[in-house]
Amino acid sequence: MDRVIRGIAEEGTIRVMAAITTEMLAEAIGRHRTAPTASAAFGRVLTGTVLLASTLKDFDRLTVKVECDGPIGGITAEAKPDGKVRGYVKNPLADLPLKNNGKFDVSGVVGKGTLYVIREEGFDVGLYREPYYGSVPLISGEIAEDFAYYLAKSEQIPSAVLLGVLLQREEPYVRACGGLMIQVMPGADEKVVQKIEETIKKAPQLTTFIDQGASVEDIIKMGLGDISFQILQETTVKFDCGCSMQRAISMVSALDKKEIESMLREDKGAKITCGFCNETYELGEETLLEILKNLD
Repeated sequence: MDRVIRGIAEEGTIRVMAAITTEMLAEAIGRHRTAPTASAAFGRVLTGTVLLASTLKDFDRLTVKVECDGPIGGITAEAKPDGKVRGYVKNPLADLPLKNNGKFDVSGVVGKGTLYVIREEGFDVGLYREPYYGSVPLISGEIAEDFAYYLAKSEQIPSAVLLGVLLQREEPYVRACGGLMIQVMPGADEKVVQKIEETIKKAPQLTTFIDQGASVEDIIKMGLGDISFQILQETTVKFDCGCSMQRAISMVSALDKKEIESMLREDKGAKITCGFCNETYELGEETLLEILKNLD
């Protein structure tokens, strides 16, 4: 089961978030049928968004957008603190040869661009406020470094970010996916920070660690070493869109009456495909007639 954990260390001066998102990514790439390099980039963005969203309050929502000039065209991920996440890439078929070190060329498929972060409060309970928007240029396109750069420049939080995806040729394709985010808060002891930096430098490769059976708690220990930590929250992670037939009907109902009549006359119905999860909803003649009746 995929999980994300949020915790603290050193009396709250160190914040830590870790997640295993293997099953979530398998669901995401199964729905969008992404090529290997696109899957690696997609998994990193989805996981980074899950980690950041774990710090939100209930009913808040976080959206991360990577707008770029590489073959993938762009990546969007949306997550809530309850562990639900959804997203899509503009070009699912974007793919490049592996780099000389055998790793995915994520920076190549992403290219240059901008990382946007949008935080919305009270979205699901009618307490909607003006969203917070932050953005930074992509400094590497490797995603983890770009998240760290965003946190340092836009939120003034020095952070270490590790994000990884390990794929295989046969289904379920995703062998391991996860991430670690360690944030240095005001008042942190410089010696503790240096100790964490050294621990991370010596840490094993994240995806290999997960593939060998590491838990989310093990990932935190991998990053903090012998520094003790307190878990504040633990949440199940899953790819969950929230779209439905009722929402599809609502979308069609919002169209101009003549447009709905055209669907009925020319296509004998309508098909609505959700961009976030690729689910298709078919509205038959009876449904369209009922919509027209309600409009009248």
